[in-house]
Amino acid sequence: MSTKKTKKKSQWHDIWRQLKKNKLAVISLFVLIALILIAILAPVLAPYSYKTQDVVNANAGSSAEHLLGTDKLGRDILSRLLYGSRASLIMGFSAIAIGAIIGIAIGAISGYFGGWTDNIIMRLLDIYQAIPMLLLCIALAAVLGPSLRNAIIALGVGMVPGYARMMRASVMTVRGKEFVESAKSKNCSTVRIILKHIIPNAIGPMIVQITMGVGSCILSGAALSFIGLGVQAPTAEWGAMISDARASLRQYPTQALYPGLCVMISVLACNLLGDGLRDALDPRLRN
Repeated sequence: MSTKKTKKKSQWHDIWRQLKKNKLAVISLFVLIALILIAILAPVLAPYSYKTQDVVNANAGSSAEHLLGTDKLGRDILSRLLYGSRASLIMGFSAIAIGAIIGIAIGAISGYFGGWTDNIIMRLLDIYQAIPMLLLCIALAAVLGPSLRNAIIALGVGMVPGYARMMRASVMTVRGKEFVESAKSKNCSTVRIILKHIIPNAIGPMIVQITMGVGSCILSGAALSFIGLGVQAPTAEWGAMISDARASLRQYPTQALYPGLCVMISVLACNLLGDGLRDALDPRLRN
């Protein structure tokens, strides 16, 4: 038991050692950690509430009272950016959790059993993926109604097919390995084999995809809020802030620029971290 724990610890240490060689990936990791801390501490860090209005100072520029200025309702943009990180990150992480959990389960079942089970699941996923993901998310969000919770559900459901296919491919590469055959010879249950032996050894590529998927969900969530199907006023969210600034984009471009930069930085950080994890997890890509 101790040997197994030591081996696992050594593997994670090796992955971290490889990841540290990629400076951009390490910086991206700290950027994501900083964004999470900002989202948690938003009430402490924000100088004002996200819904406090000062109509007299509407559309004001940067000043000592409002470092990034105010929007058309006189709400402090910096405060709304800090609070907006909550909704954006919740959408990103929650949606990816839903999509990954369901996708991993479906992919593991399909890849492990194969045969007619695999054929049925794959054909259903073919039909599923015939609909563009963003269009599917928009349709689901419109049916369920505009809200943060429904946007998360729509995004999570839209992410399922991609993770299911990737997990299926990973499972099919390990299901014939000796440790799986050994577990079968010991009369381990199918559920135990899948959960204890198949998924842990096939999850590597999924970690990279999940990391990048968080960025995709943040971007797609911002798109849903931009068209009015995500977070609703007065709750702050980066996509909704960009939507609010559309009417005055020529006169006050920074009102859309700041939340747009937040979306860009968070998505870029997820993608760069995913690239770094891919290099760290794949022995063929190591220096």
